[in-house]
Amino acid sequence: KDEEKQELPFHWQQMQTAIWLIGLAILAWKGWWWPGILVLVAISGVSQGLMRWYVDRQKAEQQAQAAMETRKDWLPAKCPNCGGPLSVDTVNWTGPSTADCPYCSTNLRPAMQS
Repeated sequence: KDEEKQELPFHWQQMQTAIWLIGLAILAWKGWWWPGILVLVAISGVSQGLMRWYVDRQKAEQQAQAAMETRKDWLPAKCPNCGGPLSVDTVNWTGPSTADCPYCSTNLRPAMQS
């Protein structure tokens, strides 16, 4: 599966730029050009990978939170069959808009809009 390569948000790009500028300044100051540039490339790659992982994790958490908010909008407070209390965390989700009651396994769906 081909995934689009997404750019890091601007402030994370600035962080990557700072790593390079600080690293090059240290290399110039100490005169460690040959082995130092390899270390700088490695540090840059690792930091970019960590930043990408962090940004992707934040996006996934935001999407999950948005999905939970959407689910919470239609979920009844009590099961129509057994009267048991329902919440987004306690029901057994069977699909994006269907869930089962954890007490009686009644299938719950969004109310039909007229």
